[in-house]
Amino acid sequence: MNRKRLIGVAAIFLLFISALTPAGAAAKSEHSIMDESIYDLLVDRFNNGVGRNDIDVDTQKGDAFNGGDFIGIQARLQHIIDMGFTMISLGPVFKTETYDGNRALSYTELEPHFGTEEELGALVKEIHKKKMKVIADFPLGKVSAEHEWAKDQTYKSIHSADGTVNWNPGDRNVKDALIEAATDFITAYELDGIRLTKLEGFDEAFLNEMIEAIHNAKDGAYVLTNEESGAAFDLKPSDAKMQALRESYVRFDPDSSPMDLFKEVGKKELLQYDDLTGPRFTYDIVEARMFPPTRWKVAATALFTLPGVPLMTYGTEIAVNGKEAPESHPLFNFKTDMEFKDLIGNLNLLRNESETLRSGDFEMLHNEDGFLIYKRTSEDETWLIAINNTSKTSNLAIPVDKIGENKKLRGVLDGDLIRETDDGMFHVVLDRELAEVYIADDDKGFNTPYLIASILVYVMFLGFLFLVIKKGREKRRADTKGGY
Repeated sequence: MNRKRLIGVAAIFLLFISALTPAGAAAKSEHSIMDESIYDLLVDRFNNGVGRNDIDVDTQKGDAFNGGDFIGIQARLQHIIDMGFTMISLGPVFKTETYDGNRALSYTELEPHFGTEEELGALVKEIHKKKMKVIADFPLGKVSAEHEWAKDQTYKSIHSADGTVNWNPGDRNVKDALIEAATDFITAYELDGIRLTKLEGFDEAFLNEMIEAIHNAKDGAYVLTNEESGAAFDLKPSDAKMQALRESYVRFDPDSSPMDLFKEVGKKELLQYDDLTGPRFTYDIVEARMFPPTRWKVAATALFTLPGVPLMTYGTEIAVNGKEAPESHPLFNFKTDMEFKDLIGNLNLLRNESETLRSGDFEMLHNEDGFLIYKRTSEDETWLIAINNTSKTSNLAIPVDKIGENKKLRGVLDGDLIRETDDGMFHVVLDRELAEVYIADDDKGFNTPYLIASILVYVMFLGFLFLVIKKGREKRRADTKGGY
């Protein structure tokens, strides 16, 4: 290809990019916790990377170790990258009696089934190399009765009926030791954060003390929890909002009024449909006799566009089912159809590229029986998210003052295009059980870049045909002369 044709192709590429890229959709230079999206996994159930640590592994027994390890996660990082997640939660990694990390035996030793200190260090290093963050769990209670501290009279403990041990929350030695163990853990493995679990018995004053100590030990470290708490965690769940999501998307034609809870913004909250301690959302869908792929497609659009930090449990991309552990914790099957994976990647890509979708203002424009339309805005952008979780085609007329003068709404998932009509309205029409994410672009009539690109393509095609015909004629002439 000669120089002129190279320049022409490059120009067309740039013109198409300029036509398709939302104006102002740029990633922030400095990320905060609100810019993250989290993929939550269990080491034992993700991927078996090496056989040397498969001690008494039995993939046919749900409550046995299944062989997942740090090397296995590292081998499958691209799977998580493809879905656009910015943070991986490894869950519990300490030496434990159970595959899921419950009943920890230590705050210093790693679970041998998962791998060595060097292998965890290599995994963390590779995750950072891929421009992602990584956190792990630190349980404050419900550890094994055989935990190393339980054998030491220095640490006062309380034995529970289920055979686990809780530390005495009033004992200063226990508190100091927990803070030291957590800060040593995050610094030793260069983790980007810790998720504190099993908080029962510890008051807000101690939790805030521990959070501050972790922040001081590692600059920029996140401290999360999987439980509701009044302490100053960087991120925590809202059980009410999680329930609102489940109720509003488990079936079509729901009472979606609980979604009005999302009008209350400003808190740093996790946004999730399920976690690894209870029933999967897919289980609820199946119990409601609904079709999981369709349910998850509308549900995921809400997950990645509502205010909050989305957390998705491993296996959601293949619609893992299960009411409780270990049924809800299967070994991930990478051979399963992953049609849903592409949608997760597309939604995460939009969120990662748009600061407005991550932390912009939120306004609920419509919420009735499963048909939701809401807006995310900033000085740079306006996004409109429409989710028709009903059994019929739905529509809504939106006044121009909600979108802006001389704008058009361009759908980025299915390519829908909405222009202002003569009545000064934008008419959003969606078929049943569908969702679309719109970016408000300047409406200048003709799409000039697209028009120019189309003309260039047409001219180049004609030029190409001309050259082919010309060379064909020259070849025939040459052949004719050679025949004499």
